Amino acid sequence: MAGLKKKLPPILIHNKSPPPPPPAPSIPLPSRPETPPVTLPSVTLTPTAHHTHLLRFLKTHLLTPTNNQITPSSLLHFLKSKLHHHPQFTHYDFHIFAWASTIDSFRHDHTTFLFIVRSLASSYRFSELQSVLNFISANPCPCSNDGIFSCPEMERIFHFAVNAFVKANRMNDGLLAFEAMRKLIDGRPSVSIYNVLINGFVKCREFDKALGFYDRMVRDRVKPDVVTFNILISGFCRNKKFDLALGLFREMREKGCNPNVVSFNTLIRGFFGERKFDEGVNMAYEMIELGCEFSSVTCEILVDGLCNEGRVLKACELVIDFSRRGVWPKDFDYFGLVEKLCGEGNAGRALEVVDELWKKGNLPSVIACTTLIEGLRRLRKGVEASGLMEKMLKEGILPDSVTFNCLLEDLCDVGRTVDADRLRLLASTKGLDPDGMTYHILVSGYTRENRRKEGENLVNEMLDEGFIPDLATYNSYMDGLSNARKSVRQTR
Repeated sequence: MAGLKKKLPPILIHNKSPPPPPPAPSIPLPSRPETPPVTLPSVTLTPTAHHTHLLRFLKTHLLTPTNNQITPSSLLHFLKSKLHHHPQFTHYDFHIFAWASTIDSFRHDHTTFLFIVRSLASSYRFSELQSVLNFISANPCPCSNDGIFSCPEMERIFHFAVNAFVKANRMNDGLLAFEAMRKLIDGRPSVSIYNVLINGFVKCREFDKALGFYDRMVRDRVKPDVVTFNILISGFCRNKKFDLALGLFREMREKGCNPNVVSFNTLIRGFFGERKFDEGVNMAYEMIELGCEFSSVTCEILVDGLCNEGRVLKACELVIDFSRRGVWPKDFDYFGLVEKLCGEGNAGRALEVVDELWKKGNLPSVIACTTLIEGLRRLRKGVEASGLMEKMLKEGILPDSVTFNCLLEDLCDVGRTVDADRLRLLASTKGLDPDGMTYHILVSGYTRENRRKEGENLVNEMLDEGFIPDLATYNSYMDGLSNARKSVRQTR
């Protein structure tokens, strides 16, 4: 254990508590010069309370009296299962990693490399991450057979680092890590790591560098995939270079790379942004021809794009046509289209769209149904509204009580209290319990229609359900029903 005391990192000498995690870097950051390889610490410790606790922790969980030989497996278990979850020592993982490097009998392998790189990358400790990458470059994994073959895990390890640098807009650091990785692996890098860097340049608005890296990728004989093309197509559209985006789309197909739904969504949105609506719609039909399935995002782009430009009826035609072709996704909520049509006083057309999609299994949302019912009520289309309500209830789509009661009141006002009461019974079987207002509307309707028996049955049901607070209210309902019948007789 004496050797352990001599070689622990200097940071353990002075700090009595673990350092807080470093804050996320501000963006953008200036480029940083390449840091030197990690140094191997070797110091004599001055005993402190905190050092004593850490030393005891290491002795307990890593260097035991029965086994004082550290292996990559034992170190990895200690870092993952012990140190990583410790509230005070978790941020010493880099220092323990560096200390282990000083032990003559120990040699890190790709398992410990991968753990420390992921830990540093996820906690934004970029200075330490650069040091570890330099150390890995100078100390290959044992499974590389002393440099004859590369470790198969090297690209995966560096991929985490490159991705972390790119997310923090540290593109220069990402490129340095990429170059270091290329020297350590056999063959060409995978397309995914090129995509990370290309996407990083696009997000940093360095589009020329993105194109330059794409050209390098082609020169390196790494075949671009659909993600590569989607990144560049999106970048062209964002930079108002839509013609170049279309050219890249054609190049994509010429190279045998089939576009996916993201490719089409990007181009359709680009067409609409250029106010080329017919071209955007044609692109949607091209999706169908290629067998590419629509997503909810595709539908949202098409419907919202057309509706926002006042082409609501064109959006309806598309929705119905695509539904009949069987390509409209069942999870798309077409509330926006229904709301737009009802707002323009065209609830009848909205009902046609809802019925068409419903037949194909695309059930509307509750808010779409209630919006449509309100639109039909404003047009005094009570028959259609009650038919929709009945259809909703049978499918288990329950409206809010306000919409439900308003529709019942409309039916009662036109002498259809029996139909309204039937809806009330259907709703009860589906879980929508009537409230006091529901009963009041129906009793009033039966009173006006001189249906004393049906009205009295409802009043008694109200009494059982606790909706009649006192005897005076009960007598008021009963007197109303009785007086209505006498007035009818007198009229005769």
